[in-house]
Amino acid sequence: MKLSIIVPFYNMAADGKLTYCMDSLVRQTLQKDLEILAVDDCSADHTFSLLKDYETRYPGRVRAFQTPENRKQGGARNLGLDMACGEWVGFMDGDDWAAPDMYEKLLQKAAETGADVVGCDLHQTDEHSMKIGHILNANTMDQTGVLDREKYGRLVRNPCSMVIKIYKKEVLDRCHLRFPEGIFYEDNCAGPVWMLHFTHFEKVEEPLYYYYQDPASTTHYISETKCRDRMRAGELLVEQFRECGFYETYETDLAFAFAKLYYVNTLFTYVIGVRPVKLSFLRELRQGILRCFPDFRDNPYFQREYDREQKKLVDLHIRSPLLFLLYYTALTTYRSLRQRK
Repeated sequence: MKLSIIVPFYNMAADGKLTYCMDSLVRQTLQKDLEILAVDDCSADHTFSLLKDYETRYPGRVRAFQTPENRKQGGARNLGLDMACGEWVGFMDGDDWAAPDMYEKLLQKAAETGADVVGCDLHQTDEHSMKIGHILNANTMDQTGVLDREKYGRLVRNPCSMVIKIYKKEVLDRCHLRFPEGIFYEDNCAGPVWMLHFTHFEKVEEPLYYYYQDPASTTHYISETKCRDRMRAGELLVEQFRECGFYETYETDLAFAFAKLYYVNTLFTYVIGVRPVKLSFLRELRQGILRCFPDFRDNPYFQREYDREQKKLVDLHIRSPLLFLLYYTALTTYRSLRQRK
């Protein structure tokens, strides 16, 4: 078997999303050498029965599994990894889909270059079609080729999505690479760690993966629980860098990746999307970043990444979570009133 694609599903029976995803996989131009491992993460609807139907209709190509309890995407993906027979492994989210020749092109690039991990571009869409939507920035070409210290650093700082890549399974098994379980944002932790175990990364410069964002969906809402999961993913990232012996070599790159994941993204998504905003949470977030990387604001990549207003808000939050909350509330209220005029 050449390639295994692992797809977790959770309560995906409605609205035809599961069908659109699975149809894009069974219709791949890569036929004989592709297996699809569809993992139902203990859904409450009839997701698993739909997957079993695909297994019946496509024997030998689709295998359906069900977790005994909800393990979130990381746990479902780990189950698929344990069952995968492919020389290569790829991942897809259950509400996304692939261009018909996506996996054939990724494998072809691997064969041509000798790479042990290969990616592509992706685009965001809000409709079920094969039209090209809004192309999202993926890995850059200066991250590709035989990997050295500089390229590894770039991949730590910006690993990009794992669903647009295929990985040599021998590396995953030899290095015992798996996903954190029971939390959201598991790939934000796994992505940078995994890339440091590979030696050659290549990219197909085409948007072959369809990332679906339903404007009416409630599945992407922000909650304190999700924010805490992002923080936990950041903590696990640091733990795994230490365990794997990467911490000292990539400390500056890791400090930026941690600050972005654990702190900046959490801070702004929390105050934008969670109600009521808890001052205790803002204080906890401040304590966490200062405990791990107290000088993160001096990091050269942090200085380069964020604009003047973002850095001003971060400085204010580090100085006083209360003043930050008062200022941010006043600022957003003022801007909202101006937009209404």
